Amino acid sequence: MNFTDAQILNQAALFIWPLMRISAMFVSVPLFSIRAVPARVRLVLSVAITLVVMPLLPPLPKVEMFSYPGFMMALTQIMIGLTSGFILQLVFAAVVFTGQSIALSMGLGFSMMVDPQSGQQVPVIAQFYTVTTTLIFISLDGHLLLIQMLLDSFKTLPIGVDGIDKAGIWSILAWSSRMFAGGLLLAMPVVASLLLINVIFGVASRAAPQLQIFSVGFPVTLMLGMLLVWKTLPDVLDQFSGMLTDAYDLIGQLLRL
Repeated sequence: MNFTDAQILNQAALFIWPLMRISAMFVSVPLFSIRAVPARVRLVLSVAITLVVMPLLPPLPKVEMFSYPGFMMALTQIMIGLTSGFILQLVFAAVVFTGQSIALSMGLGFSMMVDPQSGQQVPVIAQFYTVTTTLIFISLDGHLLLIQMLLDSFKTLPIGVDGIDKAGIWSILAWSSRMFAGGLLLAMPVVASLLLINVIFGVASRAAPQLQIFSVGFPVTLMLGMLLVWKTLPDVLDQFSGMLTDAYDLIGQLLRL
């Protein structure tokens, strides 16, 4: 059996182009991008999904892999995959921001743990929110939904030089600012309540200077903070589900689904 160089490169391109988009998504998507998941697992999943989707791909453009258009096509596929996972990472970043704001208001800013999502030191309240929302994300099959959307994008956004346009990039930037607002909205009930408690202790310390405000205020603030976190947890999870829905809507808009 004789194969020409063009035939070998065409078969390689049929495998390489979708592999770049899928593997880039696994690098940035929550749950798969954590350090606890080895890179070998992400590579095996990417190759397996690519082998499944290869026969279903539309005809590829006749572009040489080792050329400038081929390089731009590679960047486009990587950008599509990274963007799809990055949008979901913004949702989890808003949750971490919520936990950090609440922990600082409770006086637990010194109590740190390693976040498995980012590998950085975060307060324990932020870690609690991260673990809880990750379980919600898994129970809703959010990772499977993103994989399905990415596979459907090969039909609506076929492999080529054209990818996410300038309007799509601006929409991602605008939506990322909403994530900061969403994180502040999640933390506002607890932070506002704890601020009011601190104001009350400040007035009490001015009225009775002999009161040991630090020995009394810290346990009260800590207990009330834990109570408020417990009472507001259902609302936080509902808001998180809403932000996930908005994130998937944005991904569908970018992938033209």
